[in-house]
Amino acid sequence: MAETSNARKRARDEEKNGAGGEYYGESLENNLVFCDTLIALRMMRAQFPKIEKVSMQPFILRSQLYSSVKDRTQVDRDLESLKKEKIVLLFKLNTGQDDHAIMFMDDYLKQMSFSVKRLGQNDNTEVFEWFEQYVIESKLGDSIQHEELCSLLSYGGRVKDEHVTFLINAGLLTRQLIDPNLYWFSIPNIGSILKGLSQGRKELLSFLNRRKYKEMLLAPLEKKRLRLSPLDMRFHLRDLIGSGHLRTVQTPTGLLVRVSKD
Repeated sequence: MAETSNARKRARDEEKNGAGGEYYGESLENNLVFCDTLIALRMMRAQFPKIEKVSMQPFILRSQLYSSVKDRTQVDRDLESLKKEKIVLLFKLNTGQDDHAIMFMDDYLKQMSFSVKRLGQNDNTEVFEWFEQYVIESKLGDSIQHEELCSLLSYGGRVKDEHVTFLINAGLLTRQLIDPNLYWFSIPNIGSILKGLSQGRKELLSFLNRRKYKEMLLAPLEKKRLRLSPLDMRFHLRDLIGSGHLRTVQTPTGLLVRVSKD
């Protein structure tokens, strides 16, 4: 109980004080390591890159948290508390076996609202309200069975197959091929960004692998642009450091980024 109460208090304080915004222009070298999961989340939210032609609220990868908060067990414990408090939501991604995105609840509801407007009004739009009130508010996991989904939605009204189809078309649910009765919760409009995430990972690793010692100082590396990803270099560096594909070494001239040995 104390953990969730502290998480709630920290979240309120962060919102009131506007913490995070001051981090946007800071270099990654000066903002790589944090001791508090929620502070790290808010800082990364503030630094989420502005993406052209795609309406997307900020999200953070769990691997990025692992790059900044060294105690991974504490990160996972904090995320569970933040989920229970409905401060953040976690989403399984199809870009890798252990890839998860974290989105603040307020940002997710904004993303959901955009998706509703994009689809336009019809007889099935009532299901969005049911989904927000009865599904999102009660589910902590990253997936849900068809039967449980319909049961929760039924608190809002009579559920039709068209309602579930509408949620899938809106990008709020993804049906799993291995089990057609299982859905992953998903972030609307994220598809093209996930493609860029995968391509950006490969591009950055390829760039470093072509260098003589497979390494480069972080400061100049952070300023480089990726051709194949809408996400910036800072976003990808945090991700690949946290997932263990890259590691950092302190040198007299600054922090060095090096490809990890297999």
